[in-house]
Amino acid sequence: MADTMRAARFHAESKTNVLEDVPIPSPGPGEVLVKVEFCGICHSDLSLLDGTFPPLLPVVTQGHEASGTIAALGAGVTGWQIGDRVIPSAGRPCFQCRSCRRGDLVNCENIQLMAFAYDGAWAEYTVAQAGGLTRIPDNVSFEQAAILADAVSTPYGAVVRTGQVRVGEAVGVWGVGGVGTHIVQLARLVGAVPVIALDIDPVVLDRALELGADYAFDTRDLDLPAKITEATNGKGLDVAFDSAGLKVTFDQALGAVRRGGRVVVVGLSGQEASLGPTANFGLSQKQVLGHLGYKNVDIEVLAELVSRGRLDLSRSISEIVPLENVAEGIEKLHNHVGNPIRILVRP
Repeated sequence: MADTMRAARFHAESKTNVLEDVPIPSPGPGEVLVKVEFCGICHSDLSLLDGTFPPLLPVVTQGHEASGTIAALGAGVTGWQIGDRVIPSAGRPCFQCRSCRRGDLVNCENIQLMAFAYDGAWAEYTVAQAGGLTRIPDNVSFEQAAILADAVSTPYGAVVRTGQVRVGEAVGVWGVGGVGTHIVQLARLVGAVPVIALDIDPVVLDRALELGADYAFDTRDLDLPAKITEATNGKGLDVAFDSAGLKVTFDQALGAVRRGGRVVVVGLSGQEASLGPTANFGLSQKQVLGHLGYKNVDIEVLAELVSRGRLDLSRSISEIVPLENVAEGIEKLHNHVGNPIRILVRP
């Protein structure tokens, strides 16, 4: 193994991503070195570049949706071998908060996010905690495995944990790009009916119908409220997911849920939204819930669903770019070129 590797590094001072030669990291106790096969480009990566997310480090390797093989084991690691196919978790516990001190690492109150608080996987190698690894089933590709760590697991957490979607509930999804597309698929998988996709792009809406949405509506349609009411047999939505995080999408989602319904905000932006008069909001008994991330066990569940053919991610990989062309992938995602669900980087 060489001493150095290529990595795409974010520089906070200039808000730029630069390809550099850096030392190959060594795994510490309880850690493994992963040879990266693929790593996704996520909107949160863009949010670091455009300043929506404040930087935590002056320089950091980006990329947090990775798959690969174990290249080296740190001291004390058991249950894993060199060559094992794995997905690293995109976060690790802080080991200092109240939950961590009590041994409740799953509910760490100050989770450290990969590619923000420590180096990520837009690189040839990355270090991961052995306790946060998920084994990739033999019949699941490295490409599809990579996006399970966030692009699919965050929607899964939104649907199953935060939104608590139940069989027969009516669900609307505002913004059916990378995250929203998977919310549509997962809401259908857990038994939501109808599942309504909402966007401004007709191509994206057609794709949502092909992937499981029962209805697909243009959010600019002046008759949108009536169409949602008709599609839900007059009751409105039980759960609305805002995958865009914009004021207009939040307002529409909040207005479309029934009395006592839930709005789950998954998309992140710098825009402000309002609940309106507190009297109206209180009387409506609606709930607004913020969602971020997933639990490690979610990746394992999703890998099993893909392995057994219950969840089809065959259309989720829109393009693969080499690490040297990561800037091209970033630009395509930023400008929605080809309406990508997920663009992958291959070191």
